[in-house]
Amino acid sequence: MIKKLLLMACMSGFVVFSYAQFQVGHMTKTFNDPSRTGGFGSGGGPGRQIQTEIYYPATTTGDNVPVATGEHPVIVFGHGFAMSWDAYSNIWQYYAAKGYILAFPRTESGLFPGPNHNDFGLDLKLVGERVLAENNVTASLLFQKVKNAVVIMGHSMGGGATMIAGASNSNIKGIVGLAPAETTPSAITAAASITVPALVFSGSSDGVTPAAEHHTPIYTALNSSCKAFVSIIGGAHCYFANTNFNCDFGETTASTGISITRSEQQTRTYSILDPWLDFILKDNCSAYASYLAALSASPSIMATQSTCVANPIPVINENAGVLISSVSGLSYQWYLDGVPLSGATEQSYTPSSSGNYSVSVYFTSGCMQSALYYFAGLSVIENSSSTVLLFPNPTNGIVRVSNHQHVQTEILVLDQSGRFVLTIPYTLEVDVSPLQNGVYFMIIDGQRLKLIVDK
Repeated sequence: MIKKLLLMACMSGFVVFSYAQFQVGHMTKTFNDPSRTGGFGSGGGPGRQIQTEIYYPATTTGDNVPVATGEHPVIVFGHGFAMSWDAYSNIWQYYAAKGYILAFPRTESGLFPGPNHNDFGLDLKLVGERVLAENNVTASLLFQKVKNAVVIMGHSMGGGATMIAGASNSNIKGIVGLAPAETTPSAITAAASITVPALVFSGSSDGVTPAAEHHTPIYTALNSSCKAFVSIIGGAHCYFANTNFNCDFGETTASTGISITRSEQQTRTYSILDPWLDFILKDNCSAYASYLAALSASPSIMATQSTCVANPIPVINENAGVLISSVSGLSYQWYLDGVPLSGATEQSYTPSSSGNYSVSVYFTSGCMQSALYYFAGLSVIENSSSTVLLFPNPTNGIVRVSNHQHVQTEILVLDQSGRFVLTIPYTLEVDVSPLQNGVYFMIIDGQRLKLIVDK
């Protein structure tokens, strides 16, 4: 029975990090869910009270101090059975200093009566939504300081409740379970409805929530195409955070073979979690490579992971003087010698002079990848000097092609700004009647030919 109760226990720890980028501020807010009752705290309005401790990057250390400049992503953290938010000061000290807003709901922390796992999962979900909404509340310290990006994270019971919070939740960008425990309703069942990126951490010597009964089934059930299971060799259940009596006592009765220190386990966890959060929440595309490297960097970590679809790095290809990004994105910006080119926001660009050209490709994730290319220049070939001939030119609709080599499968038609206006399967008679009167360029057999349309 004791092991059953401790099955959901959380943990704590205290670590001081000298390389913190920000000071850590703190505020307490009580959110309200009018559709439910109970909770913890007061002042949130009628319904369920959800008192939440919020830690954030600040200009100075203290309570209710100004938030640091910029927009900061959000981590909502769920505690474990018979534990409270203050068991996780190592988490908020570390990640608030790195530029994250961390929110710790204080509900469902009692031993008797036992916690309601479903309510706790719903609390985690609601707190994520409400912290995002603070960005638009002029009286809030978080006004215009919250990035629209949330990860829900939890340990043990809180890790299981994270699955409940993440199920069919389109308002979050990822979930993290630290030794997540099976819950009622089932975290394993809930995991099947999670499609966002997911990380599950496990201590190989965890006897409180053994991996085979808890962490592994939850991970296996996750429906995310981007997920990883990280087993820390010799790791414990309680070492993800500070020393805590309830968790540590349970571990002494249940876990064997712990062979690393609390500090070592936290360091190994952060080495993987840091770049993952930077990639998922801060849209740092290069962090994905660091995350993959971290998964395989240490023999003390065994990881199973599916391949996340990272935004590809483009290559600039040249086709008869037209520069083309090899990958498609949400939007583009071309540069010449580092200076943005006005109106050059398509996948292709036709340069008018030689130089160092680059393109930035932006993706739906908010990430950006870029590529560089030196363009030596290419002259437009008049019809009279080309090995490929267009006639009649000017034309009022149909252009015939002669002396062709047929080395490409398509004929490309560009306007004077270098933008594609037509792509036509290779043919000897090209119908350009849809074009307005003007000067165009046709790319045929690697040559850029001037064409005049005059109807």
